[in-house]
Amino acid sequence: MQDIEPFYNWRELYISEEDVRSPFYEREYSEFEYTHTIYNYYIHPQWDFMGSPTLFIKIIFADYESGFAIIELIGEWNDAINNDIMILKRDIVDELIRHGISKFILVGENVLNFHSSDDSYYEEWFDDVEEGWIVGINFREHVLKEMSQANIDYYITFGGEFNFMDWRTHSPFQLLERIENVIGKRLGTGTGG
Repeated sequence: MQDIEPFYNWRELYISEEDVRSPFYEREYSEFEYTHTIYNYYIHPQWDFMGSPTLFIKIIFADYESGFAIIELIGEWNDAINNDIMILKRDIVDELIRHGISKFILVGENVLNFHSSDDSYYEEWFDDVEEGWIVGINFREHVLKEMSQANIDYYITFGGEFNFMDWRTHSPFQLLERIENVIGKRLGTGTGG
C-alpha cells in the first residue's frame, strides 16, 4: 500500500495544500517519512489524514468557478465504527460546499471495504448540493454491493460507465464533461456526446 500514491498528473493544474479554500491548505508532506497506516500497512505520505484511522483522501482537483471537485480515496470506508461519512461531510465536504462546490467526483478504486451505518449524512450531502451531484467512479464491485444494500446509491450515483472510467487519460474538465454527459443520458437530458 505504501506504493499507491494519489494521482499526481494534474498537479500543474491544482495542488490542495496551495489552495486557500482547501481544508488541507498549507499542509506539509514528507516523501520519505511514512507515518499513517491502514490495516497496519503504511500508506504513501501524500494521502491526507482527515480524522479517520482507516480512510484517507486526496483532493486531486477543485475548480470553484465550475463548482466541482475530484476526491481520490484509499482504505476502508467505515461508517459503522469510525463514522467516516460524518468526518468526510463535516470536515471536507462542508468546507468545499461553502466555497461553491456542488459537483463531487469520488474516485474509489482504492477503497477496499465499506461498512454502513445510517444514511443521514449522505442524505444531508445530497440535499446540500441541490443543483449538483455526487458521483462515485471505479469503486470495487463488493464495495458497490455493500453501498447499494445500505441505499447509499440513492445519494451517490454509481454503476454503468462510472464503474469503468479511464479517468486518468482525461483532463479534469474532460472528466467533468464525460460525467455530465452520462448523468444527462440517465436523466434523459444528455447531449448524446
